[in-house]
Amino acid sequence: MNFWDQNFAGAEYRYGTQPNAYLASQAHRLAPGSAVLVPGDGEGRNGVWLARQGHRVTAIDLSTVGLDKARQLAQAQGVALDTQVADLGQWAPAPASADAVVFVFVHLPPGMREAAHRAAVQALRPGGLLILEAFTPAQLVHASGGPKAPELLYTLEQLRHDWGSALEELHAEETATVLDEGPGHQGPGQVVHGVWRKRA
Repeated sequence: MNFWDQNFAGAEYRYGTQPNAYLASQAHRLAPGSAVLVPGDGEGRNGVWLARQGHRVTAIDLSTVGLDKARQLAQAQGVALDTQVADLGQWAPAPASADAVVFVFVHLPPGMREAAHRAAVQALRPGGLLILEAFTPAQLVHASGGPKAPELLYTLEQLRHDWGSALEELHAEETATVLDEGPGHQGPGQVVHGVWRKRA
C-alpha cells in the first residue's frame, strides 16, 4: 500500500469534504460546463465540488483508496465524477482536452513537478485556466500540513518558470493563510496561489 493509500484509509476524509478556499474564490472564472482536470484530487473534495457547480470533472490520483472515497462522495452529493488512476510523473492527458486544470496542494519532486506542469499546460485549450495553490518553503515553520522536505515546496518564481510564456498570469501571490481543511490541514500556513490562462 502506498503512502497515499495509507493516508486515505480511514473512514474520515483527511482534508475534509469542502473545497479548497482559494479554488472556491476563483471558480467564478470558469465558463459554465467546463471540462476540468483535477490532478492529485485524493478523496475528491475539490473535484466533487466543481461537479456540483455544473462542470465536467475528471479527478486524477495515484491512490485507488482516495478515488474510491471520491466516487462515494460524488454519489452522496448526487453528481457525476470521472476518476483516473495515474502517476503524475507519467501523466499524459490528451492535448487541448481541458478548459481548466486545478492543482491543490499537489507537491511533486523536482523533475516530476515540471513534467506534470508541462502536461497540464498541454492539456489546456487556448484560453483555458490553470488554478493552483501549494505550500511555500515558509510553511516549514508551521504544523498545519504539507511536506517537510524543502524540495517539495513551491515558490512563485518556480511556477512562473514552469509555465514559461505559455500562460498569462491573471493573479498570483505568495501569502499567509489560515487552513481549515479536515484534520490534515489546520491552522496558519504559507502558500503560493494563482490563476493563469493559456495563450492562444
